[in-house]
Amino acid sequence: MPASTGKHMDIVFIRDLRVDAIIGIYDWERRIRQTLSFDLEMAADIARAAATDAIEDTLDYKAVAKRIIAFVEASEFQLVETLAERVAALVREEFGVPWVRLTLNKTGAVRGARDVGVIIERGERPA
Repeated sequence: MPASTGKHMDIVFIRDLRVDAIIGIYDWERRIRQTLSFDLEMAADIARAAATDAIEDTLDYKAVAKRIIAFVEASEFQLVETLAERVAALVREEFGVPWVRLTLNKTGAVRGARDVGVIIERGERPA
């Protein structure tokens, strides 16, 4: 999918995509699956899809979500930073997304905090 023409930037988003995976540095974490939550904002030019009303002309968020789920479930990274980087790269490369902001939340990883994790932005944000 081509990048935005520069006149506008549209964002397709996914919120609170929950995936169970092996993640962490401690021995006990390597033996269990923990629930991770992903938020994604992805640059997309939706003007063509809005005109044609055809899924082929837009960024298919269901396809993106299914691909992320499959990748994360099969992963065994130690650091959320590494997993976030790999997921962002996957989205950009496989779905032609020029810019992505990804939040990876490892809920309950720190006692007393509801959420901890990382937020990364990758690519060039269209004007």
